[in-house]
Amino acid sequence: MKIRGYYAILDATPALLDDDEALAARARDLLAGAPAVLQLRAKQAGARAMLRAARRLVPLCREHHVPFCVNDRLDVALAAGADVVHLGQDDLPLGDALRIRSELGRPELVVGFSTHNREQAVAAAAEGADYIGFGPIFATTSKLNPDPVVGLPALAEVCRAVPVPVVAIGGIALFNVPAVARAGAAAVALISAVATAADPAAAGREVNAAFSR
Repeated sequence: MKIRGYYAILDATPALLDDDEALAARARDLLAGAPAVLQLRAKQAGARAMLRAARRLVPLCREHHVPFCVNDRLDVALAAGADVVHLGQDDLPLGDALRIRSELGRPELVVGFSTHNREQAVAAAAEGADYIGFGPIFATTSKLNPDPVVGLPALAEVCRAVPVPVVAIGGIALFNVPAVARAGAAAVALISAVATAADPAAAGREVNAAFSR
């Protein structure tokens, strides 16, 4: 799976997860922007609610030929037949996730891992992560207790240091996507910048355009 350009995140509240039509509409808005991946992020939801939503989103992603990712939960990703799982520092350890993938015979499942400094990034790549998330690049409001801002110089250093794709995340707006791309990131993950855009699909295409220059 190639990760390049726009990495879409559907940040779902419990209410959105319970509304099939609204969830599908939000997903279609994001998928219209031709993302490299669509990730379901639901920090306040339990496994049952996430699984129900994931099973609703998988066929939509298949229709658009976009890999589907579950954030935080390997169990939900496996049960839903997701293409990707993305884990954080406080989730199931990367080594255990890779071992489970191997034991279940699911080598095609892509495993991403969030990192917040050079040491974490290098360690995750060496351990076998298929790609890493790195950030927050800028100040972000999408997390209650965000990690310290890393900035573009640290992003560039990590991109040079690891042999796997780096997905930049955190406080990225449409106007600074080109700078993130120039720093060497393979893709950028956006939440509020696309969610608040008048035309989410156009916003996604604008992100992709920055990575094609």
